[in-house]
Amino acid sequence: MGLILTILGAAVLLFVLVIWIRRRRDRDEFDQHRITAEELHQWMNSNREILVFDVRQPLDLLANAQIIPGARRIPPKEVLEKPLLIPKDKDSVVYCTCPSDKTSKKVLHRALSLNFSRIKFLSGGLAAWKAKGYPVEQYTESFHLDTAT
Repeated sequence: MGLILTILGAAVLLFVLVIWIRRRRDRDEFDQHRITAEELHQWMNSNREILVFDVRQPLDLLANAQIIPGARRIPPKEVLEKPLLIPKDKDSVVYCTCPSDKTSKKVLHRALSLNFSRIKFLSGGLAAWKAKGYPVEQYTESFHLDTAT
């Protein structure tokens, strides 16, 4: 009985270790692809060619119809189904308004799984951008309220 409990305990410990290693690897991967509002603002002001994508959920956009100037809106559902809507060969930044940048990270994860290397997510999303006093503009294009992702 003692041997079975020892083996079971070792298996549980191994399982927890594997989960921890995976989460750590994912966190490190996200850290490599994170950009701050200050860094994005500097890039945009340096005339560096960078594409910015607003990947907020439609209801989030409805609640706050502001967008970073020059950003292109792509519904998260569309970009997750067709990641090549974001060019692989250009520096790109995605942002959202989710707590913990959930939608941006989901889009980033999908892009990284397809070997995108020039994509980042805006840490803190639109709120971080606005908190620094950087400009926003009103989003006036029509959009669908389909919230499924």
